[in-house]
Amino acid sequence: MSVDTPVRSRKLTPMRMLLHGFLIVVSLAWLFPIAWAVLTSLRSYDYTAQNGYVSFGGWTFDNYVTAWRTAEFGQHFLNSVYITVPAVLLTLFLASSVAFVIARFSWKLNLVLLGVFTAANLLPQQALLIPLFRLFTEVPLPEFMSDSELLYDSYWGLILINVAFQCGFCVFVLSNYMKALPRDLYEAAMVDGASIWRQYWQVTMPLCRPALAALATLEVTWIYNEFFWATVLMRTGDKFPVTSSLNNLRGEFFTDNNLVSAGSVLVAIPTLVIFFMLQRHFVRGLTLGASKG
Repeated sequence: MSVDTPVRSRKLTPMRMLLHGFLIVVSLAWLFPIAWAVLTSLRSYDYTAQNGYVSFGGWTFDNYVTAWRTAEFGQHFLNSVYITVPAVLLTLFLASSVAFVIARFSWKLNLVLLGVFTAANLLPQQALLIPLFRLFTEVPLPEFMSDSELLYDSYWGLILINVAFQCGFCVFVLSNYMKALPRDLYEAAMVDGASIWRQYWQVTMPLCRPALAALATLEVTWIYNEFFWATVLMRTGDKFPVTSSLNNLRGEFFTDNNLVSAGSVLVAIPTLVIFFMLQRHFVRGLTLGASKG
């Protein structure tokens, strides 16, 4: 028979009231643009043009139907899937492999290797624009991998560029997490005759699920929302990811902000779904080690 222990309520001091008030204000500030975009997307342009955006009325779902049809979101969503899924899986696999080597073995170049992978996050991507563009236009690919027979204007190009820039952050996070794993696990695995590969795949990787889930959530969000490299390394409109297709909703002389808001909400839905699916693992991965001294 279990006895419920009473929960002690913390005294509400002026400092705690000030902290709660600050957190509420910050939360509302973060939620306001999202709520405003949803509200705008559900209203007709004619009504807002006549009554202003600070008004209520003119409710309609036509903006979502028009945005989906005009921007061709169906095809561009698939393009984002073709780019995001392989890029995230490849990033996590390569980053976990490097992190395992850094955390598992002690050798002179450990810090140098970690510094090489994390250095990519310190360099502005725009600084590499010209050399990478020239490189992509000169690297050939088989015709079945790219219509242009080049790394330029291909899904592979965007996959590789995202993997290159995202690996450093993932290596940094995973290496620190793996260093906290008990060394006894590896010693027991070696006694049982486990190879290095089995120690990595069957011992380390299952224990890294919270960290991998947290990184997967972040990487899906970052790569899915990536806009810069898609506009630089792509030229065929049918291959652009969904974030780039939002430009189709903007006219040369006129922009329907209600329509753009509807398109933005449609684009944001997949990342929200991924976040809520992995929310439990995401929070656990962020709070790992918080109670360790």
